[in-house]
Amino acid sequence: MKKIITSLTLLLSITFASSAQTQTKANEEDTNCYLKWAQKFEERGAEDVADGTYDDVIISFRNGSDAQCFSGKCEVKEGKVVGMYIRLENNTYEKVTKKLRDNFPITITNGMSKAIITLDDEIINVLFIKKIKPKKAGFQKAPEPTDD
Repeated sequence: MKKIITSLTLLLSITFASSAQTQTKANEEDTNCYLKWAQKFEERGAEDVADGTYDDVIISFRNGSDAQCFSGKCEVKEGKVVGMYIRLENNTYEKVTKKLRDNFPITITNGMSKAIITLDDEIINVLFIKKIKPKKAGFQKAPEPTDD
């Protein structure tokens, strides 16, 4: 009887461990490219974005929980995004020409553009990834005691 209970306990433990691991993997897959970058910006903050042309940005396109992120180029004037271009595989650029719902200025806060909504309810953001502040140094662990 003890062997049966021990076997059942072991089987249940393995089942729960497997289920927890599967759930963790599912949660990681649910996080899209935009959310991963947005979390990094939130954790570290970002330097101000000066006027100019940036060829090292990420342009994200979101529909619901689905997101696609592309390398791109962006023009900034007076602290606002005035042009966006997606980098093609041959290292040329194609202008993003989506029809926007509102023509408000596309401001930049904490290294990310304000959400841009298209007439098709697609959400676009420009992420200035080179402006993310460096990771802060972690705490140094104290040495273990010795028998000196």
